Amino acid sequence: MEALNRLVAGYHDLMDNKSDQRVKDWFLMSSPFPTLAICLTYVFIVKVLGPKLMENRKPFELKNVLIWYNLFQVIFSCWLFNESIASGWFTTYSFRCQPVDYSRSPLVMRTVRGCWWYYFSKFTEFFDTIFFVMRKKFDHVSKLHVIHHGIMPMSVWFGVKFTPGGHSTFFGMLNTFVHIIMYTYYLLAALGPQIQKYLWWKKYLTALQMVQFVLVFIHAFQLLFIDCDYPKAFVWWIGMHAVLFYYLFSDFYKQAYLKKVKNSKTKVKVEADAAKSEIKERKSSLLNGFSNGSTLSDVRQRVAGAVASQ
Repeated sequence: MEALNRLVAGYHDLMDNKSDQRVKDWFLMSSPFPTLAICLTYVFIVKVLGPKLMENRKPFELKNVLIWYNLFQVIFSCWLFNESIASGWFTTYSFRCQPVDYSRSPLVMRTVRGCWWYYFSKFTEFFDTIFFVMRKKFDHVSKLHVIHHGIMPMSVWFGVKFTPGGHSTFFGMLNTFVHIIMYTYYLLAALGPQIQKYLWWKKYLTALQMVQFVLVFIHAFQLLFIDCDYPKAFVWWIGMHAVLFYYLFSDFYKQAYLKKVKNSKTKVKVEADAAKSEIKERKSSLLNGFSNGSTLSDVRQRVAGAVASQ
């Protein structure tokens, strides 16, 4: 009981005294448990409840919904990216070491609000998966998809609660840029087959995601080797997320693209070998017919017909 009381006291001390007081009273910022509950509810809906409800229903036609949703995501991502640039990236922020500014100056508070809105963008991304379920594209609800979307709100919550600004916002800046490209692709794909035939660059989106996580990994873990007034706990928090997501996206890339190409080549080779074998068998059969009394002219005509039929 004493250990439990000590644990509860430590939790309240962390949340009340060691967190950023500027966001203490902001919506969903007082405690991590509402965010955790939302994330767990999301996983339950897309993996259990949603597929069960759609089991005996026809897929929903969501073309217009998808067009407007992806357009919103493009605009939202553009705004968030602009906020990260306004905060100081590529101007006053250092890519080597950028401590968190805990003042209440107008520019700093704009950065804090941008971090808070970035946190909310992780909830709007839940609809990616929900729409897959409603369209009965259950194969798209992959391990990568659910883990990535399911843990991001919780991860970003800690960043907003303790370090809204500074070094860690590099990940948000890079991530919103990638999302501008990604949701633009989804928007174009939602317009229909007449546009989809030009979207040959889907696999490069996954490659771009992987490059993103490599950059985040390098940017975060460099602080382990230099002096910087930035919490080492968040260096590990961000860096290990980058490692996890790189592994998941890399595995998806191999399964979705490299293995598919390999299987396609194998299938073509098998079909070619089967065709050659069939021609050989027909030729052998015809030659056996020649040895059984057919004229040379008859055999030639049959061989030519067999080859032509292939």
